[in-house]
Amino acid sequence: MIQLIIKLITKNKKQVDEKKLRNLYGIICGWVGIGFNILLFVGKFFAGTISKSVAITADAFNNLSDAGSSVITLLGFRLGTKKPDADHPYGHGRMEYVSGLIVSLLIFLMGFELLKDAVAKIKDPRPVETSWLIFLILIMSILIKSYMTFYNFRYGKKINSAVLRATGMDSLSDCVATTVVLISMIVQTVTPWKIDGWCGLLVAGAVLYAAYGAAKDTLQPLLGMPPEQEFVDEIYEIVLNHPLVEGVHDLIVHDYGPGRCMISLHAEVPGDQDIYFIHDEIDRIELELKDKLGCESTIHMDPIVVNNQKVEEFKSFIESIVLECNTLYTIHDFRMVDGPTHTNIIFDVLIPRDAPEDEKELRENLAAAIRNRNSKLVPVITIDRSYI
Repeated sequence: MIQLIIKLITKNKKQVDEKKLRNLYGIICGWVGIGFNILLFVGKFFAGTISKSVAITADAFNNLSDAGSSVITLLGFRLGTKKPDADHPYGHGRMEYVSGLIVSLLIFLMGFELLKDAVAKIKDPRPVETSWLIFLILIMSILIKSYMTFYNFRYGKKINSAVLRATGMDSLSDCVATTVVLISMIVQTVTPWKIDGWCGLLVAGAVLYAAYGAAKDTLQPLLGMPPEQEFVDEIYEIVLNHPLVEGVHDLIVHDYGPGRCMISLHAEVPGDQDIYFIHDEIDRIELELKDKLGCESTIHMDPIVVNNQKVEEFKSFIESIVLECNTLYTIHDFRMVDGPTHTNIIFDVLIPRDAPEDEKELRENLAAAIRNRNSKLVPVITIDRSYI
């Protein structure tokens, strides 16, 4: 249905801007969610009233809160597409993450309310009325929520939207919750057991779990999470495909919302080449990154010695010592300064962000290992931690 609406809206347009199309997906998903959730609230509230079921009534108000969440989803997409201004030069893309976080907080509140009502019903169990109409409403609710789960996850993945994924998680928990309510109604129809309150407790648990998942999904990009490995590989492939680039390190990806990121990295280039020629090559790489990945980039040039056998031998020697320490460690920015009595060996060691080693101790151990093998070498070591 979502895809059909998109086709109808864009029918007479030859080409639609990718960012506008993404925003359109988000807005339509939001409106469809509002319509479905209001419909479900009316049906479940009616069923809960005539059956006197706390689980069904709680589930109805959960759907009403979901309609409010869909409104927040709409606002998130609307505000997220605002153009950059003086106060927000990187745009407003993170508003989508903020709206997803608000949705998860609303789910948390609703979960706690459901938990409170369920506990009250467990303490004071009362019989629940059943009928074919109530069963029909619950079955239709499960089918609708299953569809909402499908399209929110599908388009959340398609347009890389945390808020749609959060809404999809909420829809999935609703689907599970309503299934539990339906099972409780069937059990109470064929047995004397009054399990409405206990089923309400399971519903509350499902809602709270969905809230946790949604909050985690939206908090991570707000706090700053590493980029996807596939994206990192694309960056390396584009940059290293240029013959003048000998190596890449210190890559950082700054996320300012879906489709809004900036890249900074260091590119190792031959130190014996004309600086204007190298600068022109770096400019072309930055333009290629923008064209292929849609990202602004800043590239720092690191000149290195190339085609020098002595330097290559010493570099291999240092690499072997670093690898003995840890096979995940690499070196970059390797330089040598010869003197009459000793040789300065200058390099950076790149270690994983979560490596437990004390940097000062690691630097001293590496320096000692190098001096033990060649007393004329004076290592000057910088420890770097990876951002990816």
